[in-house]
Amino acid sequence: MRCVIVVPTYNEASTIGDLLDGIGACRDQAPDEVIDVLVVDDNSPDQTQDIVRSHPGFGGWVHLLPRASKDGLGAAYRAGFAAAVRAGYDVVVQMDADGSHPATAVLPLLVLVRTNDVAIGSRYVPGGRTENWPGRRRALSWAANTYARTVLRLRTHDATSGFRAWRAEAIAAAGVPETTSNGYGFQVENTWRCERRGLRLAEHPITFVERTAGDSKMSPGVAREAALLVLRWRFRELTRRRTTRPAAPAVVHDGTARA
Repeated sequence: MRCVIVVPTYNEASTIGDLLDGIGACRDQAPDEVIDVLVVDDNSPDQTQDIVRSHPGFGGWVHLLPRASKDGLGAAYRAGFAAAVRAGYDVVVQMDADGSHPATAVLPLLVLVRTNDVAIGSRYVPGGRTENWPGRRRALSWAANTYARTVLRLRTHDATSGFRAWRAEAIAAAGVPETTSNGYGFQVENTWRCERRGLRLAEHPITFVERTAGDSKMSPGVAREAALLVLRWRFRELTRRRTTRPAAPAVVHDGTARA
């Protein structure tokens, strides 16, 4: 199974080196697996690209996709996913560069995606949690996730997670290349698409750690975009007449079926 981890970056010079080292440690633990990295950088002014190019793995298992300008999280992921599919990878992992997503969870996600279409690193299943988050941030995240799950009637516990492993064919089946959201709504849109199209999702508990360097990409504008898109998607469902209903998705956490 050939895997590539797509990492979008913008001004991540303070964290990208540590992330690549962490992924390198995962590679050492699974020498029989092909685990590459594709950094998709939106022309960071802080020399993020220089750090990637200077990493010992660059040109081997570390690759760089430079883009001309900052164009949004969703756009960066779509570009990275398209490059990964063209290169013939079997599995595509999406992962943040800021240290929030534990590299140690990559291998458990790869195990889950062998028997599921998408494996999600989840904060909201038993064993999952957040660390070093202020109370306001924790409440905002919980509220946003609950809002998306309730309005869209999703079964996935962590609909807003940005740490996921996809089987390559699931990317096309979910219609990821046709998504329109560019902020954090990208994660919700893909969860919604996967469930509505009957894909099999699994959730693995992770500890999400607050970034220790750099600035969060979350802003009031990004939050508003996601909230409005959720309403738009649900309205579209309610007003569209369907002649058939898609198969209900199977949502699991660590291999255990959920109702």
